Amino acid sequence: MKILVTGSSGLIGTALTTRLRSQGHEVVALVRRPPATGEVRWDPAGGTIDAGGLTGIDGVVHLAGAGIGDHRWSDSYRRELVESRMRSTDLLARTLAGLDHRPSVLLSGSAVGWYGDRGDASLDESSSGADDFLGKLCHDWEAATQPAQAAGIRVGHLRTGIVLAPKGGALGKMLPLFKLGLGGRFGNGRQVQSWISLDDEVGAIVHLLTADVAGPVNLTAPNPVTNTEFTRTLAHVLKRPAIFRVPKFAPRLVLGHDMADALLFTGQRVLPTKLLAAGYAFEHSTLEQALRATLKR
Repeated sequence: MKILVTGSSGLIGTALTTRLRSQGHEVVALVRRPPATGEVRWDPAGGTIDAGGLTGIDGVVHLAGAGIGDHRWSDSYRRELVESRMRSTDLLARTLAGLDHRPSVLLSGSAVGWYGDRGDASLDESSSGADDFLGKLCHDWEAATQPAQAAGIRVGHLRTGIVLAPKGGALGKMLPLFKLGLGGRFGNGRQVQSWISLDDEVGAIVHLLTADVAGPVNLTAPNPVTNTEFTRTLAHVLKRPAIFRVPKFAPRLVLGHDMADALLFTGQRVLPTKLLAAGYAFEHSTLEQALRATLKR
């Protein structure tokens, strides 16, 4: 297949591009800088894209967007989080819909933030969305793909959980403290964390390129854990203690109230119902298994 990838230089995009090429697929990266061989230029902020470079594309994986945890959620950065997703997704969807030879599938990024803080309730793709900032962001992000869907392209929304990778993402930020024996649970530790290994995130996306699945798909492992279980397991794998508790006020001072609560103290038990029904076999179904593979322990 010839696959167009946005966000190809990010954590997931880099791993996905490597996996696709290793399997013999041709990958075309959509980039904002001057394009090199095998790349196509676009400018989401300016609303332009080199549609001529999309000839013969069989599938699209859209992962571009400003990082949720990269900066404090000031009013200006909230706008960037929204606009980077709305503009890029709308431009891409409309461009794909207007091609003479349309790709058969568009897999577009989303997140488990769709569900909001739901305690210990088990959630699948039919569960309602939240009315908070991340919930609304995910709702509008997914809705922006509508032109592609209306044109007959199969559209999947990748509602991704916490991606486990040794560098980058939430785990990458936690590792230095845990390696020093200074890690511990956040707040009461009862918030449920829905995670997925980077290998399974990539494997699931590759699987969905050809699986007959549309609409939202939860990209999470089948065994979510509480924050207490997560920190204990990480400490166990690293052979370090995890005796500390991070009170809410500390991250709120650094990150701001809304961002800290949404990323660290909000929980949801999100299950990969549609992914499992589509025949995907997880490489890492338990947290300890995933952490040992990720950290090579």
